[in-house]
Amino acid sequence: MADSWFDDEATPAAPAREVLSISQLNAQARMLLERGLGTVWLEGEISNLARPASGHWYFSLKDEVAQVRCAMFRSRSQLVRFPVKDGARVLARGRVSLYEARGEFQVVVDHLEEAGEGALRRRFEELKKKLLAEGLFDAGRKQALPTLPRRIGVITSPTGAALRDILHILRRRFPAIPVLIYPVAVQGEAAPREIVQALQLADARRDCDVLIVARGGGSLEDLMAFNDEAVARAIFACGLPIISGVGHETDVTITDFVADERAPTPSGAAERCVPDSAEYLRALGALERNLAQAMQRKLNALRLIVRQWERSLNQLSPRARLQQHAQRLDELEQRLQRAVHSRLDRARVRLANAERLLAHSSPARRLQPLRQRLDVAQRRLPVAMQRRLQASRDRLEQAMRTLNAVSPLATLDRGYAIVTVGGAHVVTDASTLAPGTQIEARVARGSVQATVTGVNASLEPAAASARKTAKKRTKPQ
Repeated sequence: MADSWFDDEATPAAPAREVLSISQLNAQARMLLERGLGTVWLEGEISNLARPASGHWYFSLKDEVAQVRCAMFRSRSQLVRFPVKDGARVLARGRVSLYEARGEFQVVVDHLEEAGEGALRRRFEELKKKLLAEGLFDAGRKQALPTLPRRIGVITSPTGAALRDILHILRRRFPAIPVLIYPVAVQGEAAPREIVQALQLADARRDCDVLIVARGGGSLEDLMAFNDEAVARAIFACGLPIISGVGHETDVTITDFVADERAPTPSGAAERCVPDSAEYLRALGALERNLAQAMQRKLNALRLIVRQWERSLNQLSPRARLQQHAQRLDELEQRLQRAVHSRLDRARVRLANAERLLAHSSPARRLQPLRQRLDVAQRRLPVAMQRRLQASRDRLEQAMRTLNAVSPLATLDRGYAIVTVGGAHVVTDASTLAPGTQIEARVARGSVQATVTGVNASLEPAAASARKTAKKRTKPQ
């Protein structure tokens, strides 16, 4: 064999090639995109918006130099609360993915909002996550509010409705507590700085036991001073308990999370600061009642001690001993009566049991079922006798019908006759007769005397003729 140009043992084997289908490639690419990028926020302009009958939305998000395809499924698109159309600038949240059927890169959107407020909302969420991670929202570091503060500090606008609401509530609930106002701007570029300075001043002076940071409701942009990072850190650093009463019940700000307590409105913050004076009066009334009850309990305890001493003295006197013996005698008498009654009761029970046994063993109890059986038998006997007689009549009639069927008289009724010679010998064979013989033929009613004039003995008996005829019919052809 000629030498080969290649040495199989020396040449390394080529690596096996992994051949992917297009669907496998797209599936792996989709998994890499979703795992690598995950959820993203995008801001851009909507174009090529399509809304098929399925309820899903398909559109592009674009900026000045690029665009990306997006899909928003029906379950999420139904939650959008603003008109979506081409040219609208939006803020979208979704996950990066790949549409495997066409191999198209896309973003599956699960949240959509208008870009103006959406940008503020995004900044709010980012700051919230940051401060949460740093521990500024931890419940463990929050301070308890004083039960009855000596003075209340209010950081708010001196001309706003929030201050009027707070003062009205404080005056109604507990007018004796003084209020110190720290006037600040609650909206605009200067608002965060003024709020921080007021917090630092109140913390340094310590003139108040609790602070209220408040303003009325407004849009997200109006409340941005209370979503400022510097304000949040100033609240966290303040050593006084702080109540946040910003906006309406549905408004949520960063100060609500950092403050020691959050109130839904400025009026609610004022209610949290002080107790209701009426409740204090009720509490004082309760204390008064409790004091009176305690004094009454003390007097009752002293009276009980005096009575115990009196009982001890009475027990040492001869009269008390005589009373005890008399009581003992009464007790023994009662026990004797109870014992006698108990013996009588047991005797009555035994007597009742004996009477029941006697009644149960009496012959009268056995006679009663026998009488009942006799009555039943007497009622059934006539019926049984009638049935027996009827059965006997039926059998007799059946026997009579059978006897009539085989009786010679029944044969005579059908037209036959019995021929005898001399009134005794029955003629069954014509050859035994001779002409001139006197015969008697008995019919169904009466008899006939006749003289034989001729004899034909060639005829076969009827039975023999019938047997011959039957044999001929059954003989094979």
